Amino acid sequence: MDPVVHFEMPYENSERLKKFYSQAFGWQMLQFGKEMGEYVVATTMETDENQMPLKPGAISGGFYPNGPEMPQYPSVVIAVEDLKEAMKKVTDAGGKIQGEPMVIPGIGMYVSITDSEGNRVGVLQPDTM
Repeated sequence: MDPVVHFEMPYENSERLKKFYSQAFGWQMLQFGKEMGEYVVATTMETDENQMPLKPGAISGGFYPNGPEMPQYPSVVIAVEDLKEAMKKVTDAGGKIQGEPMVIPGIGMYVSITDSEGNRVGVLQPDTM
């Protein structure tokens, strides 16, 4: 069974976003620069020295700048052991692959898919799996 490991949502104003989630929920917010698409990582739980959750099942997430080429709604990211195999399973099950897989430095291989209901879902083969 492949687990949900991450969530993603769009944002309009990164400073307002970081302030809101920090104040409302105590999340640690880290914004990357243009080289990483102004992505904001949200750490939502306590982690160990390897950045792994102390509580099983807990996930963190991220936020991307809202734009015409980006999804306008939240999504989840599912971790898989083999991205190519997962892509085949997605298409065999009636889903669609959105674009080409990409390397996220220090994270793994990622591709967006659309499920049978039209939902965008991220699929990640982490470097650590």
